[in-house]
Amino acid sequence: MLPSNREFQFTEADFEKVRVMIYNYAGIALATSKHDMVYGRLAKRLRALNLKTFNEYLQVLERGDHKEFELFTNSLTTNLTSFFREAHHFDILNQQLKTLRSVGTINIWCSASSTGEEPYSIAMTACEAFDSLRPPVKVLATDLDTNVLDVARLGIYPGEEVQKLGPQRVSKFFNKQPDGRYQLKQELRDMIVFRKLNLIETNWMLRGPFDAIFCRNVMIYFDKPTQLKILQRFAPLLKNEGLLFVGHSENLYHAAEYFKLQGKTVYELAKPNTAAR
Repeated sequence: MLPSNREFQFTEADFEKVRVMIYNYAGIALATSKHDMVYGRLAKRLRALNLKTFNEYLQVLERGDHKEFELFTNSLTTNLTSFFREAHHFDILNQQLKTLRSVGTINIWCSASSTGEEPYSIAMTACEAFDSLRPPVKVLATDLDTNVLDVARLGIYPGEEVQKLGPQRVSKFFNKQPDGRYQLKQELRDMIVFRKLNLIETNWMLRGPFDAIFCRNVMIYFDKPTQLKILQRFAPLLKNEGLLFVGHSENLYHAAEYFKLQGKTVYELAKPNTAAR
């Protein structure tokens, strides 16, 4: 039984249309249990547009309003992140970077950058590995959600979040702002290029190979066929000695032809990649 006291009527047919739209565009497989979550997030868009029903809103999307479709997608993507989340990955990255000291520029792709904490954690790790604010490391940080990319580019975060990093990292990597927030120093922001990218697009318009790819806590939103397609495309973009970092609840058993487990949720290529140098 659907709640009767809702501000807007939201039928099962409406929900199914939303599920199809977000799956076809972003590969996100919304579970049937997400009905209330979808209502809550999209109801804000109906209010913003002064619409009365979800059917009206879906018609706006179906007519091809590209700006609204972007806002629709932003509403339905989840952006849970923090600095140095799953800290063991950054210890492994630190060691990897130290072994690459003599190779020239090191390239890393963070494929779901959210509000920026993950790519900035990569940048801080690089600075620590090379004991320099200007290490030979370039980070490409991409995300589907344009709102979070705008936040990430600024690199400004609440004091309570930044202070969890400890006084040494705070003083080394951040500048305190007049309002009490902290901004990443310019040197770290210069290491990172932020770009919108949809992982299920046919053309990613990016160049590999990468020394490391971070795709953490992303695959859980895709069904297995979509996961496999993305992982197949990751393989030729990773150097033979490169590492793929995934989330703590993710595994790549279904992609054993492409990747093999190297450590805790860290993978390497299952076979040499002739496209990588």
